[in-house]
Amino acid sequence: MNKNGYNMRSVFSLFSSDLAIDLGTANTLVFAHSKGIVVNEPSIVAINKSSGEVVAVGREAKEMLGRTPGNVVAIKPMKDGVIADFKVTEKMLTYFIQKAHNRRVLVHPRIVIGVPSEITPVEKRAVQDSAYRARASEVFLVEQAMAAAIGAGLPIEEPSGNMVVDIGGGTTDIAVISMSGIVYSRSVRVAGNEMDEAVMQYLKRKYNLLVGERTAEQIKMEIGSGYPLEKPLTMEVKGRNLIEGVPRTVTIDDSEIREALSECVATILNAVRVALERTPPELSADISDRGIVLTGGGALLKNLDKRIREETGLPVSIADDPLASVVLGTGKMLSDFKLLRQVCID
Repeated sequence: MNKNGYNMRSVFSLFSSDLAIDLGTANTLVFAHSKGIVVNEPSIVAINKSSGEVVAVGREAKEMLGRTPGNVVAIKPMKDGVIADFKVTEKMLTYFIQKAHNRRVLVHPRIVIGVPSEITPVEKRAVQDSAYRARASEVFLVEQAMAAAIGAGLPIEEPSGNMVVDIGGGTTDIAVISMSGIVYSRSVRVAGNEMDEAVMQYLKRKYNLLVGERTAEQIKMEIGSGYPLEKPLTMEVKGRNLIEGVPRTVTIDDSEIREALSECVATILNAVRVALERTPPELSADISDRGIVLTGGGALLKNLDKRIREETGLPVSIADDPLASVVLGTGKMLSDFKLLRQVCID
């Protein structure tokens, strides 16, 4: 009896260290088998330039963005959904993996990672190598849109069309899924970060006001929208006046930010339109019944669902937990190996 009990336990502990990771441009989420989401932090690492040591990772490092002294830099190692800084990504992954395992060092987990659909072979290798260097025993890659669809609870195994628009930090992934396979997928590198950038540029142009990325992100989250709001919102924005060089506060309203974001929103809408045009007619019929599901942080942009509904005439819904859809979907694959085999990218 004892021996059996021990066997059961060792078999279980083999699997229990497995992790699913949504390695995002803006946030990295880690899902541990049978524990749920154990890490949800910004993909930012603060490094001491002179010693090369990691000063902070994640939330603490985000607080430092744009506020560090000369010898400390806050780096975002991911750009447009892929690895821009290999060494830093590896340090970040190692940190998050250890954090997920309560700092146990000797764990060699199997890891499933979500990647954008139009990732190049070189970019794919970079993700795999980073994970292996961060002590993974096996690495599986899955397309983010597919993971998001599973995480949003879509019936992807049925022979009927599901359309997902996953708007992340670096990329917007659009996919039409049927029978656990991707019928059409497209990734455009316009998403949350691009929107923040647009807000920064707009304020610079219109008010000669310089703001940092954290402020731009706050403005987007508080008063950004994709379609006119029922009641107008305003916000006080503090930044530096370009001409006088001193701190200034300006009050802006939602219509201005909507104008600032209009180009990004148009690009995403266009990609949705192209996806609908390229979908086989039988599946188009399914999508017109079921509609489009939005996931990712960008799904939280006010009235974006309304705007897509207006433009396409299709029902549009937002996933329950849009920020976690990808990691929840990837996490489901940890316990469903058959599904993982079907959807992982070679």
